[in-house]
Amino acid sequence: MTTHARDRLIVALDVPGAEQARALIDALQDSVGVYKIGLELLFAGGMALASELASRGMHVFIDAKLLDIEATVERATASIARTGAEFLTVHAVDRKTLDAAARGRGDSSLKLLGVTVLTNLGPADLVQQGTDIPPGELVLHRAMLAKEAGFSGVVASGLEAAAIRNAAGTGFFIVTPGIRPQGGATQDQARVATPASAIAAGADYLVVGRPITAAPDPRAAAEAIVAEIERALSG
Repeated sequence: MTTHARDRLIVALDVPGAEQARALIDALQDSVGVYKIGLELLFAGGMALASELASRGMHVFIDAKLLDIEATVERATASIARTGAEFLTVHAVDRKTLDAAARGRGDSSLKLLGVTVLTNLGPADLVQQGTDIPPGELVLHRAMLAKEAGFSGVVASGLEAAAIRNAAGTGFFIVTPGIRPQGGATQDQARVATPASAIAAGADYLVVGRPITAAPDPRAAAEAIVAEIERALSG
């Protein structure tokens, strides 16, 4: 695991198209470590952009959140691995899905991350999905499924990072979204954490979107979060 604070920051390129993404990347330059391409951008030139960035030596995170029958997940994972991306997300709901992604990864360097419970969901939302298992318990269960399937790590909120670290040990990445700087608005997130609290709980990477991308000066916003990560690592 890298020890450089900048390398731990993943910026979510939640923009409508590749040109806006390139402009944001140009503005951020080397202030962040990884660029995340999510569903909005994936369907607007994001796959070609992922290949382009990877060919330039940049670290790319494809947040596809795969969930389908095994053959589809396996083939989709293999296709994404060919872009040169470093990370790919897969919903960690069952071993069939996770094992299919592991087969699709093959001998590539793609790191698979299991999505546990989305950070905008609370207990009432999970009841609507048909389960009354508390979010923290469900996150831990799904994290262990991902570990057993040979995944590199999971995506989980900062509220569950410590429990995952205790159960999974070291060498298993915890990627934490729903990050908001101290005093920042939570917006549509239900389970949020500050950069410092997430790092202290055991998170390896932090995913930040709007607090950076919607800031008047995205680079300055990214640098401020990196500084908070540095303080947490040295504390």
